[in-house]
Amino acid sequence: MRFRSFHIAALVIAITVVSYAASDVRPPASKDSVRFAVIGDSGTGDRAEYEVARQLSDSAQVFPFEFVIMLGDNIYGSERPQDFQKKFELPYKTLLDLNIPFYAALGNHDDPNQRYYKPFNMGGQRFYSFQRTDTRFFVLDSNYMDKDQQAWLEKELSNSTSKWKIAYFHHPLYSSGATHGSEVDLRTIVEPLFIKYGVSVVFAGHEHFYERIKPQKGIAYFTSGGAAKLRDGDLQNTGLTAKGFDTEQSFMLVELDGDVMHFQTLSRRGARVDAGDVHRVIREGTQ
Repeated sequence: MRFRSFHIAALVIAITVVSYAASDVRPPASKDSVRFAVIGDSGTGDRAEYEVARQLSDSAQVFPFEFVIMLGDNIYGSERPQDFQKKFELPYKTLLDLNIPFYAALGNHDDPNQRYYKPFNMGGQRFYSFQRTDTRFFVLDSNYMDKDQQAWLEKELSNSTSKWKIAYFHHPLYSSGATHGSEVDLRTIVEPLFIKYGVSVVFAGHEHFYERIKPQKGIAYFTSGGAAKLRDGDLQNTGLTAKGFDTEQSFMLVELDGDVMHFQTLSRRGARVDAGDVHRVIREGTQ
């Protein structure tokens, strides 16, 4: 794949960590912000998924998010109609009844035919993008990063003039997990595009814990793969971790407010495990 050389405004990401009471969900900072929730590895249909879903629904009363992004492994095991009901429609019924849309990425445990399941809003595509005000989301299929998807991604990124460019998919480019770890081959393919075209934030799942990676090459990376599954004690000391949590399931709430992204991460029992701000700062330069 050939990369065209041209001048862009390089992004410098700075993350500020702030502390809140463990029982509090911070309300939105602005009424005009883009607000969404993040869940990954959610589709088990077991008690933990339902408890996380309940916390997510309760959080929406304080932090009214507009949509939910799903980071893959949306339905584990069999995918009969009753399985979609048990593993998605029932746990998230409160949010679905409020017409809050979910936008799914495919995980390694997902049948690619999930892209035709209307509540996942994939439009029949393995990879797709969607817009919310000044933010463009790029949803990738990290199971199979073929040439067609790479070409599509470069075209979509290069055509986007959005202030925020956010990518999400299943396999993390950087990870401190003992079970899987960083997807270096995938990183070699997509990270140059993220850097070249100014992607600010990347979300991934796959690892069954929460990890905020120290900013890499001007990009903020988050792993949030514990919305139902949990791999207790799997986080290793790799030097990549800014904050990690692997003792309970979790999910994220995110707000894009001008040039700042506010994030907060909550556990299955509603305890705060991380929170902070990603500051999007423009520095003129050449890539």
